[in-house]
Order: sequence, then structure tokens, then C-alpha cells
Amino acid sequence: MKAHEDDLERTFAALPAARGKGFAQSWWGRAWLAALEDGALDLEQVRTGRRLARAGAVGAVSVRPGRITAVVRGRDRTAHRADVTLEELSDTEWDRFLDLAAERSGHVAALLDREMPPHLVEDAETAGVALLPGLGELEAACDCGAWDHCGHTAALCYQVARLLDQDPFVLLLIRGRAERAVLDDLQARGAAAPVTAEPARPEGVDAAEAYAAGDVLPALPALPEVPSEPGVPPSLDTDVPSPHGVEPAALRILAARTAAAARLHLAEALREGAGSPPPAERLTAAQDAVRLAAGEAGETGSDAVGERLGAGSGRGREQLARAVRAWRYGGVAALSVLEEEWTVDGEALARARAALESAWEEDERPPLRARGNRWTVVGESGQLRLGRDGRWWPYRKEGGRWTPAGIAARDPATALAAARSDDEGEEALSRTRRG
Repeated sequence: MKAHEDDLERTFAALPAARGKGFAQSWWGRAWLAALEDGALDLEQVRTGRRLARAGAVGAVSVRPGRITAVVRGRDRTAHRADVTLEELSDTEWDRFLDLAAERSGHVAALLDREMPPHLVEDAETAGVALLPGLGELEAACDCGAWDHCGHTAALCYQVARLLDQDPFVLLLIRGRAERAVLDDLQARGAAAPVTAEPARPEGVDAAEAYAAGDVLPALPALPEVPSEPGVPPSLDTDVPSPHGVEPAALRILAARTAAAARLHLAEALREGAGSPPPAERLTAAQDAVRLAAGEAGETGSDAVGERLGAGSGRGREQLARAVRAWRYGGVAALSVLEEEWTVDGEALARARAALESAWEEDERPPLRARGNRWTVVGESGQLRLGRDGRWWPYRKEGGRWTPAGIAARDPATALAAARSDDEGEEALSRTRRG
């Protein structure tokens, strides 16, 4: 693939047909497609666009801030100009993002390697900067006259997902900054990093003096800043034996998870214009055990803690490991798909069959054997599981057991491509989102 770069516009030559392949192998490419597939009002137009992109009907793609453009030929070979727009980040949002990226050298190194670090995206979202498009944010315009996504704009989105796989700077350009400008800003921030001591904390106000002052109260101290990392719990290693029934490793895990949650709540409270956060979903004891085991602190805990979490949730060691893997891919929804088998019937079955029918060309469709909400590829170690929300989850047989293999997708072909490949970035993304 050759690209011409002219400051704030890049033009990518038309890509060859993508028969029999998923359109996005990276987690950020799949997140881009999720914004299209979950936000489009007419899923049939999305399927048409997928078929057009798979057949190589999308011409050269022009990428510039806030807009992507290409000429797409419909099934009747008529050429149409398709545009998809995405709101650019403001200067304030760019400053936040670049400050976060410059904090860790690993972020910059990953970007230079054409990787999108999951932790960077997660931290940016926490700071109120959404790099990846959300539901309904990919706006469409086409000279065919459609008022929402048509087959031509959907095909363009599928093609851009392939470009994003190879170069995440394409996403940053759509959000408003060229690659060279981003790297120059990161270099400037790295070189200008302050080396002075931390400023002194504001002095506190004596409670008795404040009460006695009545209406004339001293000014409140400035709002705290969000720390770059959650606090580290104090060491519990002492020569004093632990009280009966108390597991120091378990306490370390709970303290670390509490510190991470406190940092997240502080960031939410300080976010500009933030309202009251939605109530957290109440987990069962079995689900919460998996959540704790899936956290980073759980990875460094003792075997005894893992055994207790497994026993408390009614799972053996292998079962807990698969549950943790599912959780990191999709939280409660992914865990339910792992552990529940249900009968697909009525309208849900009709939609599932239509999705499977349109996901591949007839001569490329893999042979599938259905049982409940699970479709297994005959002769392969790949499986698709349908969630109750209509998304498809990829599974792969490992050690004789079906194991989660990636995040969910609206397109069965995209999900199955994940089951046939190893994508460590997806697991890292899920770990940061769900941990």
C-alpha cells in the first residue's frame, strides 16, 4: 500500500478485494466497525457495503481532518462519491491526549510501531477524550441520495478499517492532526518535561477556625489532580503472623483494586461537564470473583487467592482461567456467552441466519453446524457464539475445550477471523476496559 502525504491529507490507493477475510484484525479497527454496525439504522445497507468492499468496489481513499472520501461502485457498477465524517478533537482535547501519550515512552514507541496502545485509549477516555468513534458518530453523505449510511458509505468504512489495521495514525488524522504534527508535539513535550520538585500542597484549614468564622469562610483548596497511576498499597510483609482467616495476598488485591477504582471515580468527578455517573451494574458473587481474578492485581496474587476465587465462584482452576479470559474480552456479556447455552428461535433465529447468509459469498461460506446459540465450523477448531444482544463472539478449541478468542462483532465473518488468528491487542484492550 502506497500513501501520499501532504500535511493534512493522505490518499491511499485502492485495496484489492478481501474475499474470505475479516476487514479488521486490530482491536481499534474492530472498534471502528462496531461504531458503523451498531449505529446504522439499516443493517441491510451495512451488509451491502460489506459485500461491495469485499469485492474491491472502493476506489482510492482520501483521508483528511474530519472526513474520509472515496468513489464507490455499486452492484450495477455506477460510481458514487461517498463521504463519512467524524468530529475533530478540539485543541484542549488534543493537549490532554498528547500529555497522556508523552507520560510513558511505551506509548510513543507503540505508535511508531503502528500500534494503538490500549492503555492510552483507556486513559484518554477517562480524561474525556474519545479517540475511537462512538455509537452514531460516523456521519454519512453520498450522492446516491441516502440520508443515512448506504451501501457506498458502509463500504468506505469497511475499507478504512483495513487502513487503520496498518496505520493508527489514519485515525489521528481523521481526528484532526497529521502524523508529523503529533510526533513533533510528543517530542516537544518529552524534551520540556519539568524536573523541578513537586509544588507544595495547599495548607489545610483548621476546622474550629472555619466553624467560628461563620459566613466568612476561607477559600477552599484547589481541586486535586488525577494521579498518573493508582496509589500503591502499603506492604503487608511483616514478621507478625496473619490473624486466622485473613489472607494478605487477598488484601493486597482488594486494596489495589480500590485504589484503581478511586482514581477512576476522581477522574469522572473532575471531567468537564460531568453529571452523575450511571449506577454500576450489580454483579453476582460468581461474576465478581471473575472480575477480581481478571484484574492486574489478581495476576500477581498467590495461588491460594486464585483457588479461593475459583472455589467461591463454583469453578475449578481451568474454568476460572477461561472465565477470566472471557471477562477481559467483554465483561458480564462475554462471561454469559461462555457459560450459558440457549435456544435461538423466532425472530432472533431469522436475524442470525440472515447475518450468516450475507457474511460470506456463497462459494466462500464455511460449513457450520448449529446447536443452540453456537455455530461450529465443520473440520476446524473455530466456533461462533451468538449473544442475546445479537453480537457474535469468536471461540477457538484449545486443549480440547472451547475458549474465548476475541471481542464480539456484528459481522460473523469478522468474528470468525478472530477465532482463526491470535490478536493479543484485543485481550490487552479488554483487560484495561474491564479490569
